[in-house]
Amino acid sequence: MKYVLVTGGVVSGLGKGVTASSIGLLLKACGLRVTSIKIDPYLNTDAGTMSPFEHGEVFVLDDGGEVDLDLGNYERFLDIKLTRDNNITTGKIYQYVFDKERRGDYLGKTVQVVPHITDAIQEWIERVAKIPVDGQEGPADVCVIELGGTIGDIESMPFIEALGQFSYRVGPGNFCLIHVSLVPVLNVVGEQALEENVKGKLAQFCHVPAENIVTLYDVPNIWHIPLLLKDQKAHEAILKGLNLLGVAREPELKEWTARTKVFDELHDPVTIAMVGKYTGLSDSYLSVLKALLHASVACHRKLIVKWVAASELEDIAAEEAPDVYKAAWDCLKGADGVLVPGGFGDRGVQGKILAAKYAREKNVPFLGICLGMQIAVIEFARSVLGLHDANSTEFDPETTNPCVIFMPEGSKTHMGGTMRLGSRRTYFNVTACTSAKLYGNVNFVDERHRHRYEVNPNIISHLENAGLSFVGRDETGQRMEIVELPSHPFFVGVQFHPEFKSRPGKPSALFLGLIAAACGRLETVLLDNGHVKRSVSNGMSNGHTMVRMCKNGGTMKLANGSINGVYRNGNGVHF
Repeated sequence: MKYVLVTGGVVSGLGKGVTASSIGLLLKACGLRVTSIKIDPYLNTDAGTMSPFEHGEVFVLDDGGEVDLDLGNYERFLDIKLTRDNNITTGKIYQYVFDKERRGDYLGKTVQVVPHITDAIQEWIERVAKIPVDGQEGPADVCVIELGGTIGDIESMPFIEALGQFSYRVGPGNFCLIHVSLVPVLNVVGEQALEENVKGKLAQFCHVPAENIVTLYDVPNIWHIPLLLKDQKAHEAILKGLNLLGVAREPELKEWTARTKVFDELHDPVTIAMVGKYTGLSDSYLSVLKALLHASVACHRKLIVKWVAASELEDIAAEEAPDVYKAAWDCLKGADGVLVPGGFGDRGVQGKILAAKYAREKNVPFLGICLGMQIAVIEFARSVLGLHDANSTEFDPETTNPCVIFMPEGSKTHMGGTMRLGSRRTYFNVTACTSAKLYGNVNFVDERHRHRYEVNPNIISHLENAGLSFVGRDETGQRMEIVELPSHPFFVGVQFHPEFKSRPGKPSALFLGLIAAACGRLETVLLDNGHVKRSVSNGMSNGHTMVRMCKNGGTMKLANGSINGVYRNGNGVHF
């Protein structure tokens, strides 16, 4: 097993995750099998109880692991399926050591950070690196490890010590260090790619050969990063450090390059209104944004996301901030499609209900995910069935018409890991429905879940008699997974999170349906069993997809089997 470690310096948020993902993709393009590990030095056991404002979205894996969003980047770039153990946290390591100590595994010894914590870290890495994640048997060839945070952080010190020991443990030719850092450039001076004299200084003072210094400047989208690495022959330096030059081939990235070019040249827009609670931080909905992007590129449309804070659609906003209220409704009414993503808590729920009502009544394409599905059901019950106090027991425990209820196996006292999590199977009981066609006319689909509440099965018959259709259910038939409104051009709600399995070149079926409906091409996609025909006019010209553009840029440097990345002024490669 070969190991590549990616660390970061100066400030956090430089783009280590994208860099690690891009290196993994580049090595995979060289014919190697690649797996990934993310180390987060915080004390939380996992990301499950963390606010999106603290750490961005919580990414959910097939096995129900609630992990850092960087694992989403790994899965999307490498098209792999990771496990909860591929995300290491300080909390997990200490819990592992505490459990061993309680069992008496240390035979009465004093348990210390060195060697017991550091040994546990190394053992965890070696064990997880051998788990197949690409659908093939046997371990991967290379494991890319990202150490979160910044070198010098106190909380990272046990991991740095452990990884230093680990590099010695695995021996020369089996370990490559990549360090991503920052080269500040004043805005008034402007950005430059690293010039030779700057590389010379870095080489001299960092003891890094100049040929191993790689620059990663600003790019229109992060799909360019693997191409920048390839153009500067970063793969050769890594393969040389890992003694793999004679084993690997030249990287094959034709399809990736073509898709990146299409992305850059799209100009015909499709506008989606994202009605949510955490609109102040786009990373809160990172996988949703990526899934929208994958679908829009497949439909040859330039994605424009209009962020709508759900609370600004509510009547109270009209009284307290009429200008804000008007702007929010203008954004919603100016969109080609509406998406209400998942979330927790009652803030903004009424605004989401109003957004669903608008989309339903005005025949605007609508996709509701998790809570988004639940609020669509509540809105329908209120507006169509006349149950004006219809609600979720999450928001009103005393409602006389509970449309959404707490799951019987859930816990109301412990938050972490107590939801319905991970991959679950959904069976289509209406085979001619839009969702089944988008998935390719299959009988069932496996998608990832993360929720505590679900549609009340006791109200299903009333809703269906009024026009809703619950086309997808679990194996018992009691849990509602997919709802559609057959009389609407595209009105779909799902209890699961389809965004977590979307990939570049393999867009999520339901996101593809939303984008296709929003740009008037749904029938074409449905006739082709959920695929976009390449012969359709691609609507390409000069221009860039608009989601959240990056500012300023950066570089990378590699020496003695190590690459060091140096970014300038900001996180460079993030949307």
